[in-house]
Amino acid sequence: MARAFLFVLDSFGVGGAPDAAAYGDVGADTLGHIAEFCAAGAGDRAGLRSGPLSLPHMSELGLMQIARSASGQFPAGMPIPEKVYGIYGAATEISRGKDTPSGHWEIAGTPVSFDWGYFPTEGDAFPAELIEALCREAGLPGILGNCHASGTEIIARLGEEHIRTGKPICYTSSDSVFQVAAHEVHFGLDRLLAFCRTARALLDPYNIGRVIARPFIGQSASTFQRTGNRRDFSVLPPEPTLLDRLVEHGRHVHAVGKIGDIFAHQGVSRVIKANGNEALMDATLSAIDEAEDGDLVFTNFVDFDMIYGHRRDVPGYAAALEAFDARLPEVHKKLKPGDLVVLTADHGCDPTWRGTDHTRERVPVIAYGPGIRSRSIGVRRTYADIGESIARHLGIPAGPHGRSFL
Repeated sequence: MARAFLFVLDSFGVGGAPDAAAYGDVGADTLGHIAEFCAAGAGDRAGLRSGPLSLPHMSELGLMQIARSASGQFPAGMPIPEKVYGIYGAATEISRGKDTPSGHWEIAGTPVSFDWGYFPTEGDAFPAELIEALCREAGLPGILGNCHASGTEIIARLGEEHIRTGKPICYTSSDSVFQVAAHEVHFGLDRLLAFCRTARALLDPYNIGRVIARPFIGQSASTFQRTGNRRDFSVLPPEPTLLDRLVEHGRHVHAVGKIGDIFAHQGVSRVIKANGNEALMDATLSAIDEAEDGDLVFTNFVDFDMIYGHRRDVPGYAAALEAFDARLPEVHKKLKPGDLVVLTADHGCDPTWRGTDHTRERVPVIAYGPGIRSRSIGVRRTYADIGESIARHLGIPAGPHGRSFL
């Protein structure tokens, strides 16, 4: 048998989505624009990083060729390696929307064919009857926010009022999401999670994909800081995913980071929590050591999206990519014959783009391991090809969507 390690670099798009116009994202290119800004000196930050974007290990695994196949050009300022060692290609999303559940479920072999529910972009975001029901069931005097917003911005703006009034901060984005920010001490973490569970039940008729608890600490706008106790309350995938199929065949799925939440803990054998990309990599390396034949270790590296993409922080995103790339040799050293590593993403979040939301892009697909022959797999029609390739590698029957590239 074999093992598989699936790493989602959350929001690391490579541009070129054929339906980007439908989402207002024609020209969005997370990798391409970060590289362009870095090559022009706009990715420099004192004490953090400087110069052109440098991703030598992912480049040797085919990242430069992936960028050209997805968007038509090599990233600016990045050297093209003479030899490529991985299987490399790009994948196009066929699910509707450009959010986290759709992307991850499609990666796991289950595209989303229905339309999510969304909240209005102007004026009050949430229906009056929803707010009334939430406050009644949770015993609250009201909510704050009720709008589209950036999480860090709205906490800075309303956090002090939240502490004073006890009203949770509720907001949304262009995703199918209801987000709740509350202070871990003044409001209480358990109380926040209970409120989000109440919201999850009340939002099902609206077809909202996720309710996200966003706890924070601090005493003033200048000191507020979100913590690592975020929780996502997702609806169930519309049909069995790769994770369900693996568990059904007696394999173990080690869900690192927010993977368990994204799949509503369905098809997950073990949840491993960690806060931040460095800790997530440490937890992943430990999970690799513990994984048995036939197992899948599935990790979401959330910082790219949550901390840098949504905040439109080019130097921060570039530095995070370089830090991730620098740790890939630690993964290589742990691989055994028969192991497969897959690197991909769930959507884009171009930090040079307008607004603060995700961007509709193709994603990279890099696969490698001992004895795996390097080759191009072109541009795949669906992310589901990733899940089907892992299914084939781990020796379980094929699913109804996607086609293995192995």
